[in-house]
Amino acid sequence: MGTTSTKKSSASLIQDAEYLTTILDNVLENEGGEALLTTVRTIRSLSTEVRLTESIESQNKIKQMIATLGPDTRQNVIRAFATHLHLLNIAEQNYRLRRRREYQAEDDTIIQPRSLEDGVKKLIDNNIQPEQVTELLNKLSMELIMTAHPTEATRRTILQIHKRIARLLIAWDYSYTRYDKKIIKERIENEITILWQTQEIRQKKPSVMKEVSNGLYYFDRVLFDVLPKIHDDLEDLLFENYNYRWNIPSFLRFGSWIGGDRDGNPFVKATTTYETLKKHRELVLKKYRESLQILKHRLSHSDTKVSVSDAIRESIEKDRKVLAFNGWHKEDEVYRVKLSLMLKKLELTENEQEHGYQKSEELLEDLLLIRDSMELHHPKSNPIKQLRKTIRQVDLFGFHLASLDIRNHSGEHESALKEIFRKVGTTEDYSSLQEDEKIKTLTKVLEDPRPLVSIYDEFSDETLEVINTFRMIKKAQDTFGLRAIEVYLISMTENASDILEVLVLAKEAGLYRVYPDGTVVSRIHIAPLLETIEDLQNGPDMLLKLLELPLYRKHIDARGNLQEVMLGYSDSSKDGGNITANWELYKAQEKIHAIASNYGVKLKYFHGRGGSLGRGGGPLYSSLLSQPPVTLGDGVKITEQGEVLSSRYLIEDIAYRSLEQATSTLMTGILGLESEKVDMEPTKEEIEAMNSISNYALEKYQSLVFDDGGFLSYFNQATPLNELGNLNIGSRPMKRKGSNRFEDLRAIPWVFAWTQSRQLLPAWFAAGTGIKKFLDETGNLSILQNMYKHWPFFEATINNLQMALTKADLQTAKEYANMVDDKEISERIFQQIKEEYDITKDIVIQITGQEELLDYRPNIKESVRLRNPLVDPLNHLQVLLLSQLRNVEEDSEEYNELLMEALLTINGVAAGLRNTG
Repeated sequence: MGTTSTKKSSASLIQDAEYLTTILDNVLENEGGEALLTTVRTIRSLSTEVRLTESIESQNKIKQMIATLGPDTRQNVIRAFATHLHLLNIAEQNYRLRRRREYQAEDDTIIQPRSLEDGVKKLIDNNIQPEQVTELLNKLSMELIMTAHPTEATRRTILQIHKRIARLLIAWDYSYTRYDKKIIKERIENEITILWQTQEIRQKKPSVMKEVSNGLYYFDRVLFDVLPKIHDDLEDLLFENYNYRWNIPSFLRFGSWIGGDRDGNPFVKATTTYETLKKHRELVLKKYRESLQILKHRLSHSDTKVSVSDAIRESIEKDRKVLAFNGWHKEDEVYRVKLSLMLKKLELTENEQEHGYQKSEELLEDLLLIRDSMELHHPKSNPIKQLRKTIRQVDLFGFHLASLDIRNHSGEHESALKEIFRKVGTTEDYSSLQEDEKIKTLTKVLEDPRPLVSIYDEFSDETLEVINTFRMIKKAQDTFGLRAIEVYLISMTENASDILEVLVLAKEAGLYRVYPDGTVVSRIHIAPLLETIEDLQNGPDMLLKLLELPLYRKHIDARGNLQEVMLGYSDSSKDGGNITANWELYKAQEKIHAIASNYGVKLKYFHGRGGSLGRGGGPLYSSLLSQPPVTLGDGVKITEQGEVLSSRYLIEDIAYRSLEQATSTLMTGILGLESEKVDMEPTKEEIEAMNSISNYALEKYQSLVFDDGGFLSYFNQATPLNELGNLNIGSRPMKRKGSNRFEDLRAIPWVFAWTQSRQLLPAWFAAGTGIKKFLDETGNLSILQNMYKHWPFFEATINNLQMALTKADLQTAKEYANMVDDKEISERIFQQIKEEYDITKDIVIQITGQEELLDYRPNIKESVRLRNPLVDPLNHLQVLLLSQLRNVEEDSEEYNELLMEALLTINGVAAGLRNTG
């Protein structure tokens, strides 16, 4: 897009922000009177001045004002700034949509970067032949997996109000009359008023089924329509450019962990998971009913005007006999007759009655009958979009809607088998065996076709729950289809035995069988989750050991010769720091890929990325490019969670844009067509440089996090960690095993707490020292600058550092550090953080060749500039409230009031920084 268009969009972003601020101020005056509005405006003005001039006097005025606010006014001030930040988020969403519309309004020589159109243009520009396109489409595979990880601080009710305001803001762009503008402004003011009068904080933790409902919302309102559109638009673009219509496989799917992830969540049981699948089925059948009704309305063709196929007439007669139902009252409208019969069969399917569809493939066959018949009288070059869309929906979503992954901790499986083996006499104490002995024991059990467990055996509740989970998987596959549950993930996988244990439990449920002739049938993928730095380093050898076991190779063969491996970005970063974790993840992928390739095994990597920078977050397309290029053709699977779901998938056009960026990037990445990168592969010298940087960074990171005796006290007191558990944003506890050990703290609150205190330590700490020591040793800045220019992994690493350093604010962080009781610990650790921040910032600027951080992304830089004056007062309020809260007796009325206000500030800061965990 030209400079004029970019400036136009940026100017309109400011206009939208000012427009919404004006309306918010009207609401504040109506709801809280002139006094509230004056207070908010004064603090807002002073905060802006502090950011512009670094005035200590203005800073102190803000603190003095805040300190003198009464509880009621203080809560309203918090809510005002938090609401303002939410409205700014909506304005930015509209800015993204407006930019997309501006590109689409340009002539066809100006194409939006990383759009589907841009991706197909790169194929043409690089002379990619039709047979290469066919090969590309067969490799193209991306699965996005929703998780219930508690990182969305905003209630769904609030998000729905946001969506309504966003739609009104879009309507404002298209309004032409003064009357239209007046009505829209009134409606926006009404929505902001409703927002103000709605409870922001959840009163209790959501149940697992409530989390399921929240996840299904995105399928119902957005993904059911957007996913087919991505496929169909790509098909049309390829047809326009190649004059050949490919039957594009369904390469882009969504799955879910919600209701299936039981790792550390005591509320997810086998019964919960089965109930989740029933909810999936209920929604998808409702959506098909809606789609078929639209088709029935549209396909009014009369057989007196067109010729239809004999096959569709035969199917109508067959259905009428079986169903004892004629379908449609006008015999000549053949498609309406057929669709009426299909709707009847769907009704029977929903009620689990005879003669309904037994599987989604039968519904798909009926739709294909209609399509094939229509091709006799309708131009193939211009298919009926609604019919094509419905066919794609059934292919994508089946009768299960989204594949549900099951995850549990490796220790749960070992504990269950220890009890089972002791009861049946296999071995007295399985857990005490060495790894080789465990593998021998498990292999022997797997080779024996006889079951270990009888339905009459009695076990502890914990072991019985593990057994019932596998029995439930078998029942779910039989009821909802094999795609309902395809993968079993093992948290904290350390050894080959961890994988074989799950295979043994699958065998007991009938999911895995060895027949007398040696034939193996396996109905479940088993995926290790490599989470810690040590696990990532040991992962390749573990996979090698598995692939050398003939019995395991038979399991892999039975699963289409495919092995899935999950990579944990959160715990590895918490364990070893961001830069070391990312480098170990990169190396592990390359090594595992090479091993699998040597054995002729196909690989699929599952990237367990969080939304925040400290947990592997960032744009979807950037995440794809930061992987080793050789792995892109293996198929990609990535978690989408918490605030990422609402920021990417709440609004249809934003969802489309995010998914088309990822699709376009994956297409060009597989073919090596990232034109701005001359060579995406690192040289041997660059790999050695990264090894050095990573080793130095790891040493620096662990010297603070693990070796400094005062660090945990600093973390607990200089962040709102202990208050986060009261935010009620997820059903899962904050800590594994309920312990206070650092190792058992989950990565989400680890990142969330540092983000709230504006230190963002997990996203950048130790990177500067790692790079500086490499430069001190070699003096070779040019190699790092070159790596930034041509190596997507290093570019993404440095750019994420830029983002984290820009969002961090150490002047505000010092206020949090002052809450630490031991002043020596506070000053010592904060000084380390500040020195590391300065080193990292200086080196990042040198590598990128910029004058300031984020010069390469002026729109994001502007976004941070707009937000800071609104976030800063919330941080000051949070420090004040935490300081008071920690000196009040728990469960007192004062404590509960202060806690509520503190939680409101947490919500507001999360909205401002666009990240929680």
